[in-house]
Amino acid sequence: MSVLDRFRLDGQRLFITGGSRGLGREMALAIADVGADVVLVGRDRDSLEKTATDIRQRGRTANIFVADVGVPSECEHVCQQALDQLGPFDILINNVGGRRINVPVEDQTLEQWQQILDINLTSTFLCTKLIGGAMVKRGRGGRVINIASISGMVANRGIGGRSYETSKAAVIQFTRALATDWAPHRITVNSICPGGFMTEPNVRWAAQNPAIIDTFKQQIPAGDFGQPEDLGPLAVYLASDAARYVTGAAIVIDGGYTLW
Repeated sequence: MSVLDRFRLDGQRLFITGGSRGLGREMALAIADVGADVVLVGRDRDSLEKTATDIRQRGRTANIFVADVGVPSECEHVCQQALDQLGPFDILINNVGGRRINVPVEDQTLEQWQQILDINLTSTFLCTKLIGGAMVKRGRGGRVINIASISGMVANRGIGGRSYETSKAAVIQFTRALATDWAPHRITVNSICPGGFMTEPNVRWAAQNPAIIDTFKQQIPAGDFGQPEDLGPLAVYLASDAARYVTGAAIVIDGGYTLW
């Protein structure tokens, strides 16, 4: 067997939240490239359909579900619906997340705080409980990949809304704790911690806060932001047999930003 064969995902099925745009789209396309069928969940039907079409052009099956997994009731419903119609799944990527607000803690409402925790943390818990829980019951192993952030390790400068840092730090620790629980079931649980990537939300943020973004860029040893397609190969690795002995990891991909 060639070492490259260990990266193949033929006959497997991926469930990914936020899979129609940005980092999620690139991870979904990359995993389809190495043989997996894909179920995409997101809020915008048009972008979901576009990504699904691109996956089908790669010779893989793609199904879409329109739902806002940042709303716990919708998250539970879409996970159960997908399991009933298309399950079981071999790979889960909890990709949905975001900062969405720039409000100092002293001015942040409880509703704003809870909203961000639901987007970043509760959605990860519910999808893992339901989609990942089905992997446990099936008894054939699996892969869970949680998209955290370097913001779960460091505090961002000049930006309010510390619910984001808090929730992403919790995703990292949830990953570590669950990895110990599910290792006997041959299910690996890892997190990816991206730094600055020029996704659509960050492009908008850069237009509104150019000084903050310029300072951020100057502090990256690699000299520039990452591109969404940079995340695809890492997701393939963690989803594949090549990473069968990697679990509980928080893998940083940030051009060196957190090194100094």
